[in-house]
Amino acid sequence: MDAPAVVRSRRYAASVSLTLAQDAAADALLDRDPFALLVGMLLDQQIPMERAFAAPAELARRLGCDNLDARQLAEYDPDKLIELFSRQPALHRFPKSMAGRVQALAVALVEQYDGDVTAVWADAGTGKELLRRLGALPGFGKQKAQIFVALLGKQRGITPEGWREAAGGYGEDGVHKSVADVVDGVSLGRVREYKQQMKAAAKAST
Repeated sequence: MDAPAVVRSRRYAASVSLTLAQDAAADALLDRDPFALLVGMLLDQQIPMERAFAAPAELARRLGCDNLDARQLAEYDPDKLIELFSRQPALHRFPKSMAGRVQALAVALVEQYDGDVTAVWADAGTGKELLRRLGALPGFGKQKAQIFVALLGKQRGITPEGWREAAGGYGEDGVHKSVADVVDGVSLGRVREYKQQMKAAAKAST
């Protein structure tokens, strides 16, 4: 194992084995590659959660790589990246726009963190600071950033002071509100039920 991989492992503790994609190979990539997990979180909108978190593994396969690399994606030809996203089966419902968002995320990581996604949280002293850093990344609004804070805390061992408070309701223990609470097929079903209830309530209020 080379030195960078050792550094990544210390900053990306596996509290549990991830099951977000509900596919062994795709989840194995998320387990070992924090950038892939961040990309999956970015893609987790307007498509099923499992499809979003399986997409990084398929993208890596189309790139001919074992892992995703922020620097490689930042420098990749934009049109060719769109083609990779659009190739059937498409990696997202909106392949062109999401290819652009993933590349923008990669560029930001290279420019701000030298391409090392773990640097986003490695020295974040508080949950509030971690939330701020995530929220500043392209494609990450407050809610998505809060969910990722919760995911890091609950399943990756990244627990700066106040992380649960920073994650809001997603940081609560014993709930099934987001991807942060998915540890198997049963919990996935409960999270899906919760989201459906929230959509129904929002629709009823309008």
